[in-house]
Amino acid sequence: MIPFNRANFLRQAFSVLDLCKKGERKISSVMESTFKEMNGESVLDVKDKAGVGGGVQDVYGEDKASEDQLITPWTVSVASGYTLLRDPHHNKGLAFSDKERDAHYLTGLLPPVVSTQALQEKRLMHNLRQFKVPLQRYMAMMDLQERNERLFYKLLIDNVEELLPVVYTPTVGEACQKYGSIFRRPQGLYISLKEKGRILEVLKNWPEKTIQVIVVTDGERILGLGDLGCQGMGIPVGKLSLYTALGGVRPSVCLPITIDVGTNNKKLLEDEYYIGLRQNRATGEEYAELLEEFMSAVKQNYGEKILVQFEDFANHNAFELLSKYRTTHLVFNDDIQGTASVVLAGLVSALKLVGGTLADHTFLFLGAGEAGTGIAELIALEISKKTNAPVEETRKKVWLVDSKGLVVSSRKESLQHFKKPWAHEHEPIKELLDSVQAIKPTVLIGTSGVGRAFTKEVIEAMSSFNEKPIILALSNPTSQSECTAEEAYTWSEGRAIFCSGSPFDPFEYDGKVLVPGQANNAYIFPGFGLGLIMSGTIRVHDDLLLAASEALAAQVTEENYAKGLIYPPFSNIRKISANIAANVAAKSYELGLASRLPRPKDLVKCAQSCMYTPIYRSYR
Repeated sequence: MIPFNRANFLRQAFSVLDLCKKGERKISSVMESTFKEMNGESVLDVKDKAGVGGGVQDVYGEDKASEDQLITPWTVSVASGYTLLRDPHHNKGLAFSDKERDAHYLTGLLPPVVSTQALQEKRLMHNLRQFKVPLQRYMAMMDLQERNERLFYKLLIDNVEELLPVVYTPTVGEACQKYGSIFRRPQGLYISLKEKGRILEVLKNWPEKTIQVIVVTDGERILGLGDLGCQGMGIPVGKLSLYTALGGVRPSVCLPITIDVGTNNKKLLEDEYYIGLRQNRATGEEYAELLEEFMSAVKQNYGEKILVQFEDFANHNAFELLSKYRTTHLVFNDDIQGTASVVLAGLVSALKLVGGTLADHTFLFLGAGEAGTGIAELIALEISKKTNAPVEETRKKVWLVDSKGLVVSSRKESLQHFKKPWAHEHEPIKELLDSVQAIKPTVLIGTSGVGRAFTKEVIEAMSSFNEKPIILALSNPTSQSECTAEEAYTWSEGRAIFCSGSPFDPFEYDGKVLVPGQANNAYIFPGFGLGLIMSGTIRVHDDLLLAASEALAAQVTEENYAKGLIYPPFSNIRKISANIAANVAAKSYELGLASRLPRPKDLVKCAQSCMYTPIYRSYR
């Protein structure tokens, strides 16, 4: 044994500390000089990305989870094996081997049988299928996530088509409505007005120090359910579980956050089980200051490449936040940009069934909020790129209907700023049916949150001047969908190409089984986020969204088209996400927004190698 020399040890330790401090000062200086004056309108204004490199350490060895190698299940010693069984990162339940049980003080704490992960998965799926109420399945899945993280993700990945509606839409909507009643333990970080002035300190309370993705909501517009305040936490938690299961982003680098500024939901304020601030929503300067402190603290604590995904903010805040921070932070709004990207992919795919190019079609939206205007803008941008026509011109192919009727130029003075680009010359029309008959769109898209707004008369009108009308009823949850698959197929005599936001079962019409597609954002954002992370992208540009749409549309096969599908099945989602990530990363390198150099030769293989794999590890 080499004798311990305390003096040498101390000299080496202080030398390492000194080098670390010098490195921190150097990087901090470079980052400050590079980004302090970024206030232009385009993310491509970034000129100098020096000092924005480097990867994220794989603390738990999760990136190499598929390798058969021994690891130690902690970086510091623990008091007993009982603690290990309570740690969801490392707990394997009955899958601990006899050798592991002896080595980690687990003998006697578990029944004698040694199970496999596959058998655990089979047993859990059997148990989940016994529940008749979707919320019970949701709660069982959340309990599993808090108990055994790897088994939760293994279950979700292997049964994604069955469990996606459980952990996300539509069941997550009901979960948010009842979050106070079913609350067990915190799954994310809660930042309220009470923490104003010390948000950085609050961020440091989160146990994981290396974070790559934050999904944040203020709970004001949860799905189509309205203001759920602090109980909107179910959305960031659900989104990030999909980042891992579908996109392969490690769970340890994901952070769900709810910003609690109060709620205007009187029913919640009077509910004794409500878990948030009991006050009306803060607005104006108070709200803006809290968000500004939050965004500054996030960048200070996690660095320049932290992806902040805004989720379910009300329209007036969503557009303002995206506009304000898109050139200074890596930000993404899934309601505006993710929805737009996934719908554009479906439309590009649908061209194979209806013919023509996007420029040959006319689009009518019911709903002129975040989702509607976001999709409309991306459609206009794609047509502009394909035809070399100005975006101002291609916008004329897209019409919007809001609660007051068709958005037209005579209403321009009273319109919110994000609706004004869509105010075209036309006489005012109040009703959707009249708008359909006047505009004669080939594509009807619902983002209104108004259930059954696509009436029999509306669908029949669409079918009267379209051989294959494209009907997209995108509002969530299912109760808010503008029409059902059965209604769309029946009223169009089986000719509609139908897609929805929430899942619907296949429907048989005139002897033919028609399979409705689901324009679920889960197709896009997990792969999109992985692409940003693997390339070290520092800003989101609209071209990255187009790249994601193109990659998704390219995954639809002839077999899918034969069933009337315009999206690939979710069973292939990991492969789909890898291709989306690769396409997004490629566009990021092309635009000069990627900081992780050199660029990998095969971006698809790189994406696949980055993906978290939830199989159990063997412990020493």
